[in-house]
Amino acid sequence: MDWCRYRFRSVWQLAAPPDAVYAVLEDAGGYPRWWPQVREVVPVDEVTGTARFRSVLPYDLVVTLAARRREPAARVLEVGLGGDLEGWARWTLTGHRAGTRAVYEQEVEVRNPLMRRFAVPGRPLFLANHALMMRGGRRGLAARLRAV
Repeated sequence: MDWCRYRFRSVWQLAAPPDAVYAVLEDAGGYPRWWPQVREVVPVDEVTGTARFRSVLPYDLVVTLAARRREPAARVLEVGLGGDLEGWARWTLTGHRAGTRAVYEQEVEVRNPLMRRFAVPGRPLFLANHALMMRGGRRGLAARLRAV
């Protein structure tokens, strides 16, 4: 097992139409307004930017984001990640009952030197930190959608 590789999958049920959810998720620069753990997003150009994340653990992760897929009709958004995390992340949205089923998938290798140094003993903490970040994101997105 490579202790520095992670694969995540989260499924969120949201009480808003898929197109409304897609519009919020497509606006990467807006994430810090509704996702507390996304501290900063700085656009570089139309398809790349940098983001800084921090959840419960006392460290920031800085990643470069590069758009790989943006398909409004299929409601899929995917970015490549570089920097402290290398890999990819993808949102896939589908209509579900009276709302949206949002699936977030991510496959990354940790490149942050501190996290690599503590890969084995820190893994349970890193997983819990990610879970808390995702919980904050789901709550923030649900509140943002209610406000729109």
